[in-house]
Amino acid sequence: MMGIVNYIKESFAELKNNVTWPSWAESQSLTVLVAVFSIIFSLAIWGVDTVFSKVISAYFQWIG
Repeated sequence: MMGIVNYIKESFAELKNNVTWPSWAESQSLTVLVAVFSIIFSLAIWGVDTVFSKVISAYFQWIG
């Protein structure tokens, strides 16, 4: 049990003393960037899925 407590204490000390945190403005801009790329990527996946769905439907109609 002491190992877990020691791990948590050391992890907290690491986060407090050795991690360089971004500024609030940088965090906001990176959040917007991630949101935009997530939307773009999801639209790309939706487009590819739609095309594959139509191709597979056309194939099965053609052979059936």
